Amino acid sequence: MQALVQQLIYGVQLGSLYALIALGYTMVYGVLRLINFAHGDVYMVGAYVGFYACTRWLPFRDLAANPSAGPTNIALAVVALILAMTICAILGALIERFAYRPLRNGLNDGDAHFWGFVLALPLAIKFGPLVSFRGLALLLILGIGFGFALRPVMRWLRRRIVLSTSRLNALITAIGVSLLLENGGLLVFGADQKFIGNVVPETNWNIAGIQISSGQFTIFVVSLALMAALRHIVLFTRRGKAMRAISHDIEAAKLMGIDTDRVIAFTFALGAALAGAGGVMVAALTHVKVSPLFGLLPGLKAFVAAVLGGAGNIPGAALGGVVMGVAEAFVAGSRFSTYKDAIAFCILIIVLLVKPAGLLGKNVAEKV
Repeated sequence: MQALVQQLIYGVQLGSLYALIALGYTMVYGVLRLINFAHGDVYMVGAYVGFYACTRWLPFRDLAANPSAGPTNIALAVVALILAMTICAILGALIERFAYRPLRNGLNDGDAHFWGFVLALPLAIKFGPLVSFRGLALLLILGIGFGFALRPVMRWLRRRIVLSTSRLNALITAIGVSLLLENGGLLVFGADQKFIGNVVPETNWNIAGIQISSGQFTIFVVSLALMAALRHIVLFTRRGKAMRAISHDIEAAKLMGIDTDRVIAFTFALGAALAGAGGVMVAALTHVKVSPLFGLLPGLKAFVAAVLGGAGNIPGAALGGVVMGVAEAFVAGSRFSTYKDAIAFCILIIVLLVKPAGLLGKNVAEKV
């Protein structure tokens, strides 16, 4: 019995991380009917921000040499969490602005400057470390130059591209953004795996023979608090009400004066912030090694969790994440542990066969 409870605790902790990522999937699907497959890579960026914040950017102290630095490191860990959420929120908004919005509204000169910086990034990394003054100056100069050079190209494309409402275009773009982030991660962060040591005090509690670590408890509590904050934003704020209006009928929302582009960008930023929080917590508190492909498998599992709970349903995404985490934990603790990653896709097949709308989703008849 103790072993079952132990696996259940691990599953809830793992499921809370899946739920944070799945919430981003389901919110974006709710407002745009789009599966943002780049969302798992935003989780990876959050883990890298956590690594650099804990090892280079913030004045963390080695707990082995300075045991009294524990309270200071805990305060810095909160700053690292906020920093990761902020950077990932900006990244999410940029992805929406320069990858998905042109599919809806067409191209403009701002897109030229963005892609100018993307083209300048490899050169800045090659001829000067990106984190140095030389690398940043080179990125700025080349990015602005490439941006002005691409302006005529964007104007030519704007006159010739016919906007399409096909969801296939958005799906292909999502896959392309995912590949861009993964390969961009290889350029910026390198292929070697990163590891965060013990930056905050760790405690293990033994309750009736059941081990609970401070890291597991922290991940669960912070995830629960973030989900509660998301619920408040969606239900009780003007921006949340606008999100719900767009998910119901985007054209009617436009007629009522809602700035749909701004609300959609806010939705991407909000989901990305939650994914970034999950990334920094799993990197700092579970001590896994971070690589540019770090978010690929968790992103796929979180997508399954969103489908399991009901695509577009926020409570369903949270429930689906917990169910996914508990199922994976029990399989990992059994003699079939080698199939712990396959359980997510087995659950996806079963859900699509038995209840395609998900646990909390509703079947909606489409007019043809």
